[in-house]
Amino acid sequence: MPSVDDVLEQVGEFGWFQKQAFLNLCLTSVAFAPIYVGIVFLGFTPDHRCRSPGVAELSQRCGWSLAEELNYTVPGLGPAGQAFPRQCRRYEVDWNQSTLGCEDPLAGLAANSSHLPLGPCQYGWVYDTPGSSIVTEFNLVCEAAWKVDLFQSCVNVGFFVGSMGIGYIADRFGRKLCLLATTLINAVLGVLTAVAPDYVSLLVFRLLQGLVSKGSWMAGYTLITEFVGLGYRKTVAILYQTAFSVGLVLLSGLAYAVPHWRSLQLAVSLPIFLLLLCYWFVPESPRWLLSQKRNTQAIKIMDRIAQKNGKLPPADLKMLSLEEEVVTERLSPSFLDLFRTQNLRKYTFILMYLWFTSSVLYQGLIMHVGATGGSLYLDFLYSALVEFPAAFVILLIIDRFGRLYLLAGSNLLAGAACFFMIFISHDLHWLSIVAACIGRMGITIVFQMVCLVSAELYPTFIRNLGVMVCSSLCDLGGVVAPFLVFRLTEVWRGLPLVLFGKQSPETT
Repeated sequence: MPSVDDVLEQVGEFGWFQKQAFLNLCLTSVAFAPIYVGIVFLGFTPDHRCRSPGVAELSQRCGWSLAEELNYTVPGLGPAGQAFPRQCRRYEVDWNQSTLGCEDPLAGLAANSSHLPLGPCQYGWVYDTPGSSIVTEFNLVCEAAWKVDLFQSCVNVGFFVGSMGIGYIADRFGRKLCLLATTLINAVLGVLTAVAPDYVSLLVFRLLQGLVSKGSWMAGYTLITEFVGLGYRKTVAILYQTAFSVGLVLLSGLAYAVPHWRSLQLAVSLPIFLLLLCYWFVPESPRWLLSQKRNTQAIKIMDRIAQKNGKLPPADLKMLSLEEEVVTERLSPSFLDLFRTQNLRKYTFILMYLWFTSSVLYQGLIMHVGATGGSLYLDFLYSALVEFPAAFVILLIIDRFGRLYLLAGSNLLAGAACFFMIFISHDLHWLSIVAACIGRMGITIVFQMVCLVSAELYPTFIRNLGVMVCSSLCDLGGVVAPFLVFRLTEVWRGLPLVLFGKQSPETT
């Protein structure tokens, strides 16, 4: 009895049908990028200072420049150059009093302005930016800065919780149904996020979007790898992930053109509705249909593939079977199946570890670019562009050196780059970006390899479940990454990323 791969060898392993399906599903990967790392622009923290009533009027009356206004009315740097007093404290001074002069107005109040009492920013903040972000709208700075980390962690918590349920749905009810349902919910929640009236509702919508958005991406990944023959499975898997990199490049340009976070959120959410057109262009996976004993539907789809590719279906197509085994009963996926045999247990635990560590490094390096103080849009673009050589490296050498050496070498490269970043001076911004880009390329290779290996190691009836469960550790890494980058790295810089960057994976 011929298997799906046997039939594809005759009707086309990557013909017109597969190319059309591939391009449609790649749009799902492109749309996932703003959800995964949109925090860089949605949660951008510009330079800011306390709002003090009367300062604007005094500055206008005296004709101060912005530099003079800051020099006269904003506290200086704190101990060891810390910016906290300048950004989070204000002089306890009544700036409306008429006794204040235009030349050093605080001189009459104290011999040294450092002796003046400081108070909290009870009147809000002034932000030096032409656009807006969730930080500027909800004042997520100073004592509330941790709420930016929570915003990003919420989407990763959603990824984690959704990994269990969405993976089961895809293996139990089909890849196509899962893809369409999660895409629709994802688009609706993206729009709701853009119109969220307060911070709490923003978190709720972000969490719910995380529940479904990763499931949509993974369903597309599984579908395209099951549509093509063995000779092209590796290539389309890597190129599908490269489409995510295309999404990163487009995001940097879109964020530059649309500097206001609500408009940007709408701009990346509304096109997701167009992905529902996949209903007419992408059928169900024939491999999954065979695993569910729905052979008639699988044969019809294989016949459709042959027609689209301009080939004649084989004479024994009606004898089509699943390649892993002759299925005598309908297979229902179970979480325990991932640990059923010794090999599956080993694969599952190793993949979980790799997903976790690669996520901490990948997201950490992306958010590090947003926290370096350089040109946010250009730095993000440069770091996104290095992902394309990463895909080229994989395609070029994976067959020559295998999965193990490529994984180990890429992890060492990423870890070494993060370690080097610890010793780079703050003044050498360009060198810090170069090191981050090298680390980004290394960890991108790891990420793409882990995703590829995950899909290769599991049989069809638990493939989507296995990938989703193992990648749920990636989501836990995403939960802790914001706190590592924005809080701990204020002291240790690249050290938290190094802790996970040097590893020696053991895969077959």
